[in-house]
Amino acid sequence: MIKGLIPLLNRIRRRRILVIGDVMLDHYQWGDVTRISPEAPVPVVQVARETDTIGGAANVAGNIAALGAAVEIVGAVGRDPDGDKLRARFREVGIAFDDRLLLEAGGGRTITKTRVIVRNQQLCRLDFEDPPAAYRPGVFGGAGFYRLLEAKIAASDGIILSDYAKGVLNTASIARITGLARRHRKFVALDPKPSGGSRFSDIDLLTPNRKEALELSGLPSGAEQGADLAKICAAIWKTYRPRNLVITLGGDGMLVSSKGSVLRLIPTAARQVFDVSGAGDTVIAALTLALTSGASLEKSAHFANAAAGVVVGKLGTATVTPRELADYLAHG
Repeated sequence: MIKGLIPLLNRIRRRRILVIGDVMLDHYQWGDVTRISPEAPVPVVQVARETDTIGGAANVAGNIAALGAAVEIVGAVGRDPDGDKLRARFREVGIAFDDRLLLEAGGGRTITKTRVIVRNQQLCRLDFEDPPAAYRPGVFGGAGFYRLLEAKIAASDGIILSDYAKGVLNTASIARITGLARRHRKFVALDPKPSGGSRFSDIDLLTPNRKEALELSGLPSGAEQGADLAKICAAIWKTYRPRNLVITLGGDGMLVSSKGSVLRLIPTAARQVFDVSGAGDTVIAALTLALTSGASLEKSAHFANAAAGVVVGKLGTATVTPRELADYLAHG
């Protein structure tokens, strides 16, 4: 059990977080395979049911809501059936949104990932999305948008930037948002996607996975498992100066670093791994909530590690509740 878990969870319930980034709908088709297609050597899936959940930046927000805090989402959503499903899911799970900040995707298409699941195994994934420029609406740079966004930032305890390199966040928008947050002395966390090419600075919390951390470091690419994590942390600090750096390492847990120095390697808390989809979303949500509630970096990392341990034991993008987390830790 994490010392002081209940008081921490109580403080978390008083937090208000603003999540900005690439919002997605995760669509699942569940079925079984009993034969091979006569048209090609591929399995025929008999779909029994279909389900929808929130993904990308929306999953970060969903994790915050599930842990009991107030959360609002800002992103690009199409005026299409999938966009309607997303808005409905926001209402169901308690994610606030303002249609003036839930910007209509320029191409009209909500980013949707369809996963085909057969006997609890993912057979394939189908992605429906437009080029990144379609999700960076012109209004994002408008004065009216940023006045409203600044009011939301001022009313929050922290801001999470969830970058999936789909277009909403880029160097300019990250800098503008970070500047607004600094004006109001707000905590800023970033889950980066180096492949998108965005640059950033003045970040309180950076949460790349192992591959993303290697890319951010600028060190020669190679076997990720054999990479020198201490050198990676030092290189990221030299270039980006994040106040806190937490690198998620999958089955190896997470590495906690501050000012370029490694503080601790925390072993994974997962007892079984069913699906790692969205685990990074859980980590940045839990870390931000704990840090903005006054917990130390190491205690926050243990909290986030445990939350991720619960989530990866579920199938599909998922969230963790305070009760699940307390039960998980009590039987650990």
